[in-house]
Amino acid sequence: MKKTDTPLMPADEVPFVIRPYLKVDLARLYSPGLADRSAMNRLNRWIRHNRELHDRLYSGREGKNDICFSLRQVRLLVEYLGEP
Repeated sequence: MKKTDTPLMPADEVPFVIRPYLKVDLARLYSPGLADRSAMNRLNRWIRHNRELHDRLYSGREGKNDICFSLRQVRLLVEYLGEP
């Protein structure tokens, strides 16, 4: 076991932190094997197909065209989609 390893988590696995994220960064976390555009398309499709999530996600001050998800939006995404 490396010095940075813990019995519960290897060093290469970083725990997910709920904080504001660039949309592309969060999309990459949900779909790490995809290119940025494909990961964004997938995340946007998940959001569009879940009407309740979509409505709650964009009911605040944040807009669809913002480049970041706010803390509130990230909490909602984790609530509906789980942690990436």
